[in-house]
Amino acid sequence: MKTFVVLLCTLLFLPVAQAWEIDRTVFGRYETALVIYNRASGEVVNAGPGLSARRLSPCSTFKIYNTLIGLELGLLPGPDNPWYKWDGVRRDIAGWNQDLSLREAFRVSAVPAFQGLARQIGPRRMQQYLDRIGYGTKDISAGIDTFWLSRAGQESVRISADEQVALLNKLLDGRLPFAAGNVATLKDIMQVLKTDRGVLYGKTGSGVDADGKWALGWFVGFLEHGGTTYVFACNITGGEVPMGKAARAIVESVFRAQGLL
Repeated sequence: MKTFVVLLCTLLFLPVAQAWEIDRTVFGRYETALVIYNRASGEVVNAGPGLSARRLSPCSTFKIYNTLIGLELGLLPGPDNPWYKWDGVRRDIAGWNQDLSLREAFRVSAVPAFQGLARQIGPRRMQQYLDRIGYGTKDISAGIDTFWLSRAGQESVRISADEQVALLNKLLDGRLPFAAGNVATLKDIMQVLKTDRGVLYGKTGSGVDADGKWALGWFVGFLEHGGTTYVFACNITGGEVPMGKAARAIVESVFRAQGLL
């Protein structure tokens, strides 16, 4: 009897898979890949398995790993120390036209700053890290400072939403070749939203088509809620103006509807 009671109590406190009902109207007219992995229960929510398996340019979501590699090689200062020195070239995004710390550069997704970092890392070391962590197609042939960007006629590294989730899960498990302190720094600068219900960490990414119009949006990261972490990746194409901010809005809507954010 005692054994039965112990077993029953154990079962009662095991993580229980949560039933997800996603309101697909939040996807609008976008072709939406959305994968969410519950690290406590192992439950996977996949809004479109066919779409989640397609490999696309990672765009600025690659800054997650560009940052980690830079930290690992000692090329980056602390998150709030001076880092990027503006070159004086005025670009369309105002937030890029100034000196930036790592935190600020990550927040405004300053492409010039991370292009400079990639050049410092160099092709040999960059390729070694992409091979070691198994980052998508691992192809950097388009150029050391452009291989992750979506450009017309450029075929370089590609990664799926499924692969983004798997890789972030390995990162949080400590199964990638990055020191815990560097992962902690990344997590610090990845925080984008905190509510009474949860803390959201993520990175957006946006890509253009051959006509220079927005054609791809990403939002990848993880959510902490009540002691449980949910790893996610969302990408959108088609529809009206697919960009990272639209992908982020979809993810936030889904989490809020579940009472997690």
